[in-house]
Amino acid sequence: MKKRMVILFLLLILLCGCNKKDEKTLNVLNWSSYIPDEVIRNFEKETGIKVNYSTYSSNEELLAKVSSAKKGTYDLIFPSDYMIEIMKNRELLERIDKTKLSNYRNLNEKYLGLPFDENNDYSLPFLYATVVIAVNKEYIKEEIKSYNDLLNSKYKNDIVLIDDQRMIIGMSLLANGYDMNSINKKELKTAQNWLEKLKPNIKAYDSDSPKNFLITGEAYIGCIWDAEAKLAKQENSNIEIIKPKEGIGISLDNYAIPKGAKHISEAYKFINYILDKDVTHKILEGYPYNSVNIATDLEYQNDEMYSSKYIGIDYDSGKQFFVENIGGSIKDYDKIWAEIK
Repeated sequence: MKKRMVILFLLLILLCGCNKKDEKTLNVLNWSSYIPDEVIRNFEKETGIKVNYSTYSSNEELLAKVSSAKKGTYDLIFPSDYMIEIMKNRELLERIDKTKLSNYRNLNEKYLGLPFDENNDYSLPFLYATVVIAVNKEYIKEEIKSYNDLLNSKYKNDIVLIDDQRMIIGMSLLANGYDMNSINKKELKTAQNWLEKLKPNIKAYDSDSPKNFLITGEAYIGCIWDAEAKLAKQENSNIEIIKPKEGIGISLDNYAIPKGAKHISEAYKFINYILDKDVTHKILEGYPYNSVNIATDLEYQNDEMYSSKYIGIDYDSGKQFFVENIGGSIKDYDKIWAEIK
């Protein structure tokens, strides 16, 4: 009897081990507040794939995590435009096989073939974000049209900024009439001085959920992602979203598969799932960034709320600027950011 019990016990352990080994999983590393939990849970139900989801707050944090992690730690990541080029050059990315994506046709060609990955060999567009100024007009009566208006001493401790060095230093460069991606040391020094002048007005740096500062009244002004501004406005109608006259930075975030990923098949299933027009719509309902899915745009084009919230802000394309890979000059940006913060 004891012998039979031991055998049954060993068989049970063996079966449990096999089930654990055969369990389908996907390890995702993404920006915080970017894909609703409902979308993740629905994917798990439909595919039987368990999603392990972790987050980061900046491209630099993403690069550090992927670079330091053991190969195979992550299966799917979402770097922005310039970071794709950096990670590609460091051989941190797998090639993308577009034939594995039946919903590839849903991508808007406008966001394909961009300079950072001309043939989309290593990336495919997910969503894009812009940085806008959000102002609580109940408390801020002055008209704000420019980044330079933020230097007003009246706004001491009133401003929340996204914690993103390229976007914020880029903002200060634009404020001074320079290229957002300038590597000119004199121009960068001017930008740093501008940020020093702004510093007394800065309440906090927050890329995870800066809208909360505006919603709770902890800050009355934000230089934040457009989706965060839209969500803040939903909670407080006094929030006004402003497109500064100098222009805005754009961040196109992308699907990418890290080199050595262990669950590549599951990664493709996840990408293809999100590329479905209705799933993309569900994501945008939760986090109103800007669509790169032409099928979603066409399906919901007669929905006034959709077109006003998810297809980007009405802005002269000549005033929209992508963050670019600046090579070794990133050290100058790192130094400025460390000194400013």
